[in-house]
Amino acid sequence: MISYVNGILAYRGTDTAIVEAGGLGYEMGMSANALMQLPEVGKPVRVHTYLQVRDDGVSLFGFATQEEKDMFGKLIGVSSVGPKMALAALSTFAPDALASAIMASDVDAISRIPGIGKKKASRIVLELQGTLASSAEEGGAAASDAVRSAMEALLALGYSSAEADLALKGAPEGASDSQVLQYALKRLGQ
Repeated sequence: MISYVNGILAYRGTDTAIVEAGGLGYEMGMSANALMQLPEVGKPVRVHTYLQVRDDGVSLFGFATQEEKDMFGKLIGVSSVGPKMALAALSTFAPDALASAIMASDVDAISRIPGIGKKKASRIVLELQGTLASSAEEGGAAASDAVRSAMEALLALGYSSAEADLALKGAPEGASDSQVLQYALKRLGQ
């Protein structure tokens, strides 16, 4: 899993950017909001990423913030919502505004996203409202970057999300990424 890319912004288009890191150019699809937050070409940049591997190819998507990446992951988990539609949603709404619209069941606002009609907007509300509500109940604020990073590492190691959640419960706050991962692996008996 490629969690983020640190490098130099080599190109910024209307829906993609290329970040050069380690002699490689990483092309990634991005929302309009994320592209606007990038520095000028030639400047250092850090982009959060989501790597999608499918039978027909590999795609990399970039995000300005971890919250945007998290919302992208939730959106593509909705049946009939693909990466392009998720990026369109994040181009129309900031992640917190989209979450608010979903929690408020504001189908009219969600259907303003290009390519999403009222039926698909209703499906997004139906499928994500519970997920967003449970996230809010678990503490409101999103989990720390160290916990997110450890969760991604555990998933990459083949653990289920339920096993990873259980292993990360009670992780020490303020710990580094590696400390949180070590804590989780000890709980898993590794």
